[in-house]
Amino acid sequence: MSLLVSYFIFPGFLFSVSVGLLAGWVDRKVTARLQWRVGPPWHQNFTDIVKLLGKEIIIPESGKWTFLLSPYLGLLSVTLVATILGNLLQSSIGSFNGDIIVVLYLLTIPAVATIIGASVSRSPLASVGASREMKLVLAYELPFILSIITVIIKCGGVIQLGSVLNHQANFGSHLVSCSGILAFLVSILCMQAKLCLVPFDASEAEQELMGGVLIEYSGLPLAIFKLTKAMLFYTLPLFLIVLFWGQGLTPLALVGKYVVLLVVIILVKNTNPRLRIDQALRFFWGPVTWAAVTAVILAICGI
Repeated sequence: MSLLVSYFIFPGFLFSVSVGLLAGWVDRKVTARLQWRVGPPWHQNFTDIVKLLGKEIIIPESGKWTFLLSPYLGLLSVTLVATILGNLLQSSIGSFNGDIIVVLYLLTIPAVATIIGASVSRSPLASVGASREMKLVLAYELPFILSIITVIIKCGGVIQLGSVLNHQANFGSHLVSCSGILAFLVSILCMQAKLCLVPFDASEAEQELMGGVLIEYSGLPLAIFKLTKAMLFYTLPLFLIVLFWGQGLTPLALVGKYVVLLVVIILVKNTNPRLRIDQALRFFWGPVTWAAVTAVILAICGI
């Protein structure tokens, strides 16, 4: 029973969705104020999800089951990540060996689910969006993995989130070192791409592809994709806090650190134009990857 509560209510699905939707509202509100608009009320994201649940579901003739099941694949994976991280922050005993690798794998699934769903729809715009999403995943996953390898090296080779937190409790946050700061900055850029936010939103690009990978989705499946993105808004910053900023994680400190990362996400989104897909690939495979490699080398040297 406690396992079901942990997965479906707290700290799993219901809690992470609520926090993610509220964080999305903060993003929309700040963006609106920067553009001299009032912005939506706090409950707008919740209202949008409820409205989508009542809309008609339009299904393409080909790949019906794959088209319908893809959104749930991403939602289930992010719910697992939220549960793992939430249990970890409640008690490090909830951590298990290799959970870093498990979380890293699970955070890749939402993008893969989006690619699968868009591909089977056979829509030209969705296919273009899926192609761009595949290229982005290949671009940002390498530096993201390298930044996590930096943390593993600094913690003595452990691949357990609980051990990462214990190491920071004993020796200080990873942000006090050059390699840690560099890896943290790389992770923030990769997080922006994983969230499919400007400047790395070429796969959706509303003005260009009218939603791209999501153009054929409606009703409940589209609501599931929206909920998955909202949950990523919660889980990705939390994952980075655990890896790089895990010293003194009291409830108040955790909220403050989450708000700082949320502000960074919003600032990056509202101060940069969208990159073309080729520009994004060159950016991640060029300076971002080299920065991540440098962080790994500095960590090996103990810097």
